[in-house]
Amino acid sequence: MLSGLYDRRLRLAALVGAAVAIFALSGVSSRADDYPSRNITLIVPSPPGGGTDTQARILAPKLSQILGKTIIIENRPGASGNIGAQAVSQAAPDGYTLLAMISSHVINQFVLKSVPYNLDKDFAMISRTVTVPGALIGNPSVPANNLSELLTYLKANPGKVAYGSAGVGSLSHLIVELFEEDTGTKLLHVPYRGTQPALNDTLSGQVALDVPDLTLAIEQVKASKLRAFGVTSAQRSAAAPDIPTLAEQGVTGFNAVQWFGLCALAGTPPAIINRLHAAVVTALNDPDVKARYAKLAMTPEPSASPAEYAQFVHDEGLRWGKVVKDAHVTAK
Repeated sequence: MLSGLYDRRLRLAALVGAAVAIFALSGVSSRADDYPSRNITLIVPSPPGGGTDTQARILAPKLSQILGKTIIIENRPGASGNIGAQAVSQAAPDGYTLLAMISSHVINQFVLKSVPYNLDKDFAMISRTVTVPGALIGNPSVPANNLSELLTYLKANPGKVAYGSAGVGSLSHLIVELFEEDTGTKLLHVPYRGTQPALNDTLSGQVALDVPDLTLAIEQVKASKLRAFGVTSAQRSAAAPDIPTLAEQGVTGFNAVQWFGLCALAGTPPAIINRLHAAVVTALNDPDVKARYAKLAMTPEPSASPAEYAQFVHDEGLRWGKVVKDAHVTAK
């Protein structure tokens, strides 16, 4: 008798558990089916006005139009993008808080002593959005008119020619580390607190070289205030077709660009991630959006799928992690 009662209780518990599971799953499905039912917050991990903020503000209105809800941009600058990433990592996994990702989010985990998130575990990747090549530029006082002459000059003065970067472990720093490895040169690194101060000192001649985003340097190059020795992407930029790539000038296979993307918190329902991915692809294929990015030397490059973007982010980690390790780069 007691055994029969025990069996009935087990069956009842199993039924209740199954009902709870079905209810929970139906709740997730319901939330995904009517997504978005309210406005979405996009965390931009930089101050207003910079490249990260600008590219997000071009994309957001079109996404709002496609999704039918407003994309609210919230700037959370600081710690090479970590402040913004941490804010998203503490949000609910419901697709209503997104992160505007930057290359630094991949690099930070190898350069900084501690990072308050794990890219592979804490986030659900949505899509890459746009890329922008770096430009190897120099003050006109540098005694070189092209990359070949620059390499000759650098090899004749190992460790003496100064270049500015946005800081230790920044993308501009690591691009030069990669350039040194590929060309057998050695430069003098002068880290700054951001891209603009480094560019300003290159313009004034305080440092000889810099590798900012082409977006920042293109007007000074056109005005002959800076000399461009090449872009760091695999193909020439449509915004500056006269500037050859480093690869076509003999630095075989060189391809290192600033990229941007979108992600949500891990655990966000796949249906919501797929909805957002589809919206990003549609937005980036809009002619007006493309034209606005083109003026900034940015190229829309949506990922084929969320899985493809996740693989891309993982591969970028492997790549830059090796550069950091080989160059013994450590931020203070």
